[in-house]
Amino acid sequence: MTNLIIAKFGGSAIGADGLSIPIIIQRVNELKKNAKVITVFSAPLTIQNGKARSLTDIVLDLGRKAENGEEPNLVEVKHAYDKILELVSSEYQEDCSKVIQNHLENAKKALDDAKQKGEFADEIRSKALAYSGEILMSQMMNFILKGQGIKSEAISLDNWPIITDNNIESTNFLVTESSEKIQPLEKMLEENEVVSIGGFIGKTSDGVITTYERGGSDRTAADLGILFYKKYDTTIDFEKDSAVVSADPKIVGDGLSQVEQLSYNEARLAGMFGMKILDPIAIKEILEHGADMPIIITNMKNPEEITTIKRVPDSKNGHPLKIVTGKKNCAIFRIETKSAERLLDSLENDKRYSEFIILSPYTKDGIEFTRILFLDGDYVKRNEKYLLGFDSLATIRYNRGVVTLIGDEMWRVQQVASKTSAKIGEAGLNILNMDAQEETSRIIIVVEDSSDNIEKAISAIHSERSEIKFV
Repeated sequence: MTNLIIAKFGGSAIGADGLSIPIIIQRVNELKKNAKVITVFSAPLTIQNGKARSLTDIVLDLGRKAENGEEPNLVEVKHAYDKILELVSSEYQEDCSKVIQNHLENAKKALDDAKQKGEFADEIRSKALAYSGEILMSQMMNFILKGQGIKSEAISLDNWPIITDNNIESTNFLVTESSEKIQPLEKMLEENEVVSIGGFIGKTSDGVITTYERGGSDRTAADLGILFYKKYDTTIDFEKDSAVVSADPKIVGDGLSQVEQLSYNEARLAGMFGMKILDPIAIKEILEHGADMPIIITNMKNPEEITTIKRVPDSKNGHPLKIVTGKKNCAIFRIETKSAERLLDSLENDKRYSEFIILSPYTKDGIEFTRILFLDGDYVKRNEKYLLGFDSLATIRYNRGVVTLIGDEMWRVQQVASKTSAKIGEAGLNILNMDAQEETSRIIIVVEDSSDNIEKAISAIHSERSEIKFV
């Protein structure tokens, strides 16, 4: 079976105004030696007010201004792509310049429509983001790779293989419909060494442009893996600025260790609870569709440093407490258990939303209550009416932060729960809720989300990691 590597390069991997594209070229040349390659690109970054910022955020700002009646101006976006155009060989510069002009005209038209209608939403929003971001970046990278002598092509929106449902701004992958649209991409893959595609973007069966939620380029890579893993020996490769380490290096400076392997479960939990490994929904979709393929996190500047994610990791005797991570801006929703069942069914089947954890229930005055920890407090605020519709007496607690210990074999750590809670106390923090079991792949500690509480808790627990003993 032919090898296939689906390599995703996010905005940080591309760099501000394409700064890291020479490294991407090196990586693609290396990857294609022993495999066909599909490259998935996010929107690039640019420098705004002295700081690196995603073009996605800039266009979202333009859209909000347009719906308030301001004239949209894509000059900053154009400037970023003109800088990247300098990396295109002279042979392809004219064609690439035309592509930039065409795509940004389409993005401008979408923003003009937002101004006219007073609304930047649904397909108008999706078109503006697609044409100014991921789609254009993948087309430009195709020209850059061609100029390096690589046999390359890019898939166009006309032949888009990622088919989704009709939830325009937070869409969902449809595998059967996508399988029926995969032939043009398959043919390109057979005829070329590398095929480029934009992440984050989908299309409905009727041709309406859709978007995943932020982080959606990870899902695009996973969805392509789902479509191809039976036809190719498939690996998904997320190219980043480091492999996975035991805590966020921006929070913990000393004692970090590289994590060599994670299970799907461990990686998904780490992603849900704040670790920027990959979008946890990407793994959820792989599991839901019964796919089984390795995912690797590669330090693109030092490719020997990798973390491998498998359904079942190789048997190793490493530290069972693999990651300490945390998430701010959470909310706890308390609801009678008999009403919670209807809510959970609706979240799964109607909203297709899964960014929450069920905490241990409790009983008060003979009534059992379920506690749902939502990992995005803003989602709860936007959907308060919907959530309270299942139980008007339910309560919501905002400003909650959560710290999480992750490791499928954490049961091997002696007294892990008591040692963890003690370290939290030593850091001067009050535990509002602790959810732990004797054998678990996670321990959840809820604290108040204020000041630097989460950072303090992560640092305190991680400092104990090297000291704790395990069987």
